[in-house]
Amino acid sequence: MAGAITHDVPPTADGRQGGPLIVTEDVELLDDLLRLCAAAGARPEVHHGVPDRGGSWEAAPLVLVGDDAARRVRGAVRRRGVVLVGRDQDDSGVWRRAVEIGADHVLMLPDGEQWLVDRIADVAEGVGRPALTVGVIGGRGGAGASTLACALAVTSAREGRRTLLVDADPLGGGLDVLLGGEAVEGLRWPSFAASRGRVGGGALEESLPELHALRVLSWDRGDSVVIPSQAVRAVLAAARRRGGAVVVDLPRRVDDGVAEALAQLDLGLLVVPADLRAIAAAGRVASAVGMVLRDLRVAVRGPYAPGLDDREVARLLGLPLVGEVPAESPLLDAGVPPGGAVRGPLARFCTAFWERVAREGGGA
Repeated sequence: MAGAITHDVPPTADGRQGGPLIVTEDVELLDDLLRLCAAAGARPEVHHGVPDRGGSWEAAPLVLVGDDAARRVRGAVRRRGVVLVGRDQDDSGVWRRAVEIGADHVLMLPDGEQWLVDRIADVAEGVGRPALTVGVIGGRGGAGASTLACALAVTSAREGRRTLLVDADPLGGGLDVLLGGEAVEGLRWPSFAASRGRVGGGALEESLPELHALRVLSWDRGDSVVIPSQAVRAVLAAARRRGGAVVVDLPRRVDDGVAEALAQLDLGLLVVPADLRAIAAAGRVASAVGMVLRDLRVAVRGPYAPGLDDREVARLLGLPLVGEVPAESPLLDAGVPPGGAVRGPLARFCTAFWERVAREGGGA
């Protein structure tokens, strides 16, 4: 059967790539693949064989070859990102055909539908390097973790990174309040309580309140809502796919939802006031968090109890030292968020932190 049906998608203004290339003559398979592309927010180009016009086979971010078309694409230029899609679970010959066309994966429908939707959505979003994701947690109540989380996010956004601040503590009062944006329109956590599977990174970002050049996922002022761990996983995964930086303000308990958040962190900062009771409490927090998060570091807050300094606090906890978090007078009444005073000590601390992690190879 000759000819082609084309659905051309030029790159969009926000940098999104075009959709996948589908090669098949199987009408039922094509219907399924078009349905999965629609679910992933992608519009594909469809051909019955290797496209005649130059570049289409090589340029598509993902190529989905129906098992019926394997013979017709056998002579095509080898490339990465080719998936051979079939239906017959008992057909052992599909692996041989995959090798012949240089496919990276063999996928059988309907079992592999969710994997394929995720893969199509990744290429449609132009997924690159995931966001550097930093969690901040207090060693005890009132340690100043939320203030530091906000300051890190504000500093990151000011330095030009795409930045998302996530409030993972439903009992913390809301980071949007700390940033002076509780009245700003946008979705809060309760709107994502039913999220399952994949959440679109771009759609998530656009739905959230924008404050001080960053996006904020916080809580509303209604009754407390339990966010299932699956929703936490889906939302944070979407946030990370957009690149840049994600800062998560964490509660001191570790439940299923917090464990999901910890599992997606690149590193964590444990904020510890420099007194013995705080150090003892922080040790218990570090023990619980360390069961999930391997890279946990300590940031110390003064004033210091006799005989203590920041290095001694880190030694007692057995954690790497980030440094001393400086105090800063609250300026929110003047419209300045934590870390918003560019030359202030807290902003300088945050700038040094981002420079350090960038040197370590995790910076955006």
